[in-house]
Amino acid sequence: MNSNEPAAHPRPGDEWPGSRRKKGVVVAAVIAAATLLVGGAAAVPASAQGASGSNARSGPAEGGTTGTVSAVSGSGFTVTTATGETATVTETPTTSYAEGSASASSSAVTAGAPVLVLGTVNSTAVTASQVIVQPPGSGSTSSTASQVVPFQSGAPSVSKQVGQVPANYTEGSGTIVGGTSADKATEAALAAYPGGVVDRVVQLGNGEYEVHFIGVDWPHHVFVTSAFTVAGAD
Repeated sequence: MNSNEPAAHPRPGDEWPGSRRKKGVVVAAVIAAATLLVGGAAAVPASAQGASGSNARSGPAEGGTTGTVSAVSGSGFTVTTATGETATVTETPTTSYAEGSASASSSAVTAGAPVLVLGTVNSTAVTASQVIVQPPGSGSTSSTASQVVPFQSGAPSVSKQVGQVPANYTEGSGTIVGGTSADKATEAALAAYPGGVVDRVVQLGNGEYEVHFIGVDWPHHVFVTSAFTVAGAD
């Protein structure tokens, strides 16, 4: 089942602007805070003290997006995904570049070029650690790409499951990860289901990954094996 921060049905930790339930989430948070208020100070449940060992997203996390460069500026560029969502990419002195499988420079990023961007994601903004121009498979049509459901205001949400979801999976379980594992899981998920933005990667207890999508109505979670192949989505 998918929700997305910039659009439709937010889940805990979702923060995409314009969510249809944003007001309800804020109200619920205020009520919860009032309930926990003790002697003028908020009593914080032990489970909420610290994000370690949890997939609760308390700030920017590693992920990325893929699409076409729609504009280039002095500090970065914008990417329009296959479903029409836009992500703003900021380049830094440590951003690395490739064109296909060969090393490249920032000059390879031009308007109209297909790109895969990996880095730190905060809503629609990506601070790029890697930019791959003409990523492998960018000229082919994935059999799963057409299954991605873009967000349409007022349209009913899509609820479906394809492929294999890990046994005993519970939404909210697992631990947010970064580094090479997050990059590989993000790349695999976006290759199979282009159109959204990955705002975090969660490692589950069985060693597999839940890749969290925003910006599309479906999928919301893409499940990637420890060998970084896509197993299923919901």
